Amino acid sequence: MLQTMPAAYIEELGAPGVIRYGDLPVPRPGPTDVLVQVDVTVVNRVDTFVRSGVYRTPLTFPFVVGRDCAGTVAEAGPGAFGFAPGDRVWCNSLGHGGRQGPSASYAVVPADRLYHLPASVAATDAVAVAHPAVTAYLALHVHGQVRPGETVVVAGAAGNVGSALTVMAARAGARVIALARPRDENYCRTLGAAEVLDFTDDRLRAHCGRGADVWLDTWGSGDLERAVDLLAVRGRVVLLAGAADRPVLPAGPLYMKDGSVRGFIISRAGTAELADAATAVNNLLAGGRLRPRRVESLPLSATAEAHRRVESAPSHGTRIVLHTRNL
Repeated sequence: MLQTMPAAYIEELGAPGVIRYGDLPVPRPGPTDVLVQVDVTVVNRVDTFVRSGVYRTPLTFPFVVGRDCAGTVAEAGPGAFGFAPGDRVWCNSLGHGGRQGPSASYAVVPADRLYHLPASVAATDAVAVAHPAVTAYLALHVHGQVRPGETVVVAGAAGNVGSALTVMAARAGARVIALARPRDENYCRTLGAAEVLDFTDDRLRAHCGRGADVWLDTWGSGDLERAVDLLAVRGRVVLLAGAADRPVLPAGPLYMKDGSVRGFIISRAGTAELADAATAVNNLLAGGRLRPRRVESLPLSATAEAHRRVESAPSHGTRIVLHTRNL
């Protein structure tokens, strides 16, 4: 086993320029951990929150950045049941809560946060889809509590999380109204949306009928007044974005509708919730129902540049995947 490995890491919180690329010691797994040889990782918006300090979480410097990875088991601790060297695996919950990230050749993953990768699924597809898809599953089923026959509005349906929400809501038997740009209408319909409207479209109220049972905001628009106005009785608004927003809560109308507004960040999810979501995501990946819209591949050495790009412009469905080996 090598003693050192290439890694993208920080020694202080700050802008993307604080990310360094160099050698760090190869980590050692504990009794219930798995050492994963990382093939690919990806840059999520939340990774930039951790790096900058917007999202405060316990971490130790030098801190390897990132959250998601796919690779192969190199070593399993004696209590890491169900995993053996050579297994193809993925994880989407490193890089926060005291855990180092996976932007390196090797990463230590607690066994209860690691999942087998279906044989038919490419590592690049899995790592590109994992974070938004697990987020979507938990937002829709745990926090949105969607039921068959309900009307679900997905704000930002053409994005990474929004597209997964659209697929999952349609498969759950809901009628999905996708809010997206006109150029994305055909794409959203292929995901299962019954209607595709621009956010400002006056027809939205008519299409909601008696109201939206679940309103899922991936845009972070902060327009709670419109969301609550269009809610059905006992409707649920789930906020998945908008860290800097201070929206106005229309408490009276929400109260009269017996409605609710819930904030949701995946970093608060428990291991049992994540495992349930991983099972659903694996099934959708293996069945060909979930695929990344666009993937751009870069070497791990370009991590700082990837962070800059994720922070500076909307992704428009593109996922930046970082390879730990030469492309």
